[in-house]
Amino acid sequence: MRQAIEEGFILDVLKNYTPYSLAFKLASDGRELDDKEVERSSALKSLMSWVKLHPWNISQKVAIVVEHYRAMVMPLLEGRAKAMVVVESRKEAVRWQLAMQSYIAEKGYPLGTLVPFSGEVNDPESGPDPFSETSKALNLGLKGDIRETFKGAGFHVLIVANKFQTGFDQPLLCGMYIDRRLAGIQAVQTLSRLNRAYQSGGVVKDTTYVLDFTNSADDILTAFKTYYETAELQDVTGPNQVLDLRAKLDGLGYYDEHEVDRMVRAELNAKATHADLSAAIEPVADRLLKAFKAARDAEAKARAEGNDKAAVAAKQTQDALIVFRSNMGAFLRLYAFLSQIFDYGATAIEARSLFYRRLIPLLDFGREREGVDLSKLVLTHHKLSTGGKTNLMLGGAAEKLKPMTEAGSANVQDKEKALLSQLVAKLNDLFTGDLTDNDQLSYAMTVKGKLLENTTLAQQAASNHKEQFGNSPNLMNAIVDAIIDAVDAHSTMSKQALESPVIQKGLKDALMGPGRLYEAMRERAA
Repeated sequence: MRQAIEEGFILDVLKNYTPYSLAFKLASDGRELDDKEVERSSALKSLMSWVKLHPWNISQKVAIVVEHYRAMVMPLLEGRAKAMVVVESRKEAVRWQLAMQSYIAEKGYPLGTLVPFSGEVNDPESGPDPFSETSKALNLGLKGDIRETFKGAGFHVLIVANKFQTGFDQPLLCGMYIDRRLAGIQAVQTLSRLNRAYQSGGVVKDTTYVLDFTNSADDILTAFKTYYETAELQDVTGPNQVLDLRAKLDGLGYYDEHEVDRMVRAELNAKATHADLSAAIEPVADRLLKAFKAARDAEAKARAEGNDKAAVAAKQTQDALIVFRSNMGAFLRLYAFLSQIFDYGATAIEARSLFYRRLIPLLDFGREREGVDLSKLVLTHHKLSTGGKTNLMLGGAAEKLKPMTEAGSANVQDKEKALLSQLVAKLNDLFTGDLTDNDQLSYAMTVKGKLLENTTLAQQAASNHKEQFGNSPNLMNAIVDAIIDAVDAHSTMSKQALESPVIQKGLKDALMGPGRLYEAMRERAA
């Protein structure tokens, strides 16, 4: 990497890196939380996902991204510079796109955005119908391939989850906005979408910007240092691990040689149809799925009857199948790496890589996430703080790459339990930061509650489009009345709002945007 940067083949993308920190606070909406024990890891992921998908959180980040792009990135390359937003999931990508389109339209900016993803996204909060890459609500100007469309002058920002996060080559990319956890090689590959050198007609790409809402500067710098100089392995990876793992998997008895050969023949047959491939692999998957379900049902029955010994045995059967799937994945990773440099000379090894690659996606057991009821949660405080633009200096000592060792040694860990209220309190401790009364969302929601009592506004919302409703003089008058009504609960903030038309306008924008006042009014009028 160092040599490529010095010789001008790529750019140093860490010269203008700006980390952001998020502070927030959660509480119940007045109803008592269903405070049962939940699986700790799964519940924490659900809570953080809830915060990330919250309309207020997305709207605040969208405003930062769009304004930064217009001020710092768009002027580069004589106005041709493009940017990429990297988020965690397809649902986030959809919500970001809708929020960004809304913000751009509200401001009247001449900016075009695109969001690529595979399959469909079901998100009733964003729309009644499933969203796809070709949905007019998302990608109105899409014509054919999204890569080609994005090259057009009318498109400026690409919002990605996994698709195009790596392997996407667009030399006009000069800005990146990150809202997902990155580490190791994934961090390097993702940010490296920016590093392509570009020169045309005297215009030279020499500046890039990264705004990161999720990762620390230290973690990103550590990831890049590994590959800045010569990347070294800490130790060797033994080629016999592939043979040992194959023997281990064969010995479990979950499949036989005939089933492997049947799959391979279908895979290598140029005339084989999808139905042929399914017929070759699905009997094996069906057998294993039924075995897992039978064991899960047996465990539930045994626990209900108080038969601990039978319950443990059934749980072990489930764990063994989960480990089997994990070890097949380890085999694929190990074989893909070692087969590039070592000729095993054994078609049986390659046959298993084909067999496992088809089988793993069909085995969806053990991935079920325990449901957590978050309907009673509210986001009461929210604050994004910038750490300032930083030039992360590459060079110096770097961690060596770890070899692939102990492949196939997976095991299932017991899931730690905790009360939902304890997890909410824990997150509040971690993310509260230096929140003040000015970071409260509850004030806007208090005003919204007062407005929802207004029958005139409800009738106007039912009879008018959102833009017409937002321009109603009755709305601004009602907001002032609601501010007065909210004095007792939020005296300081109400006083500031009453004395400032700017704050009143900002409050209206917040209510019409992430506060979803118009939608709530229409629901009330229905």
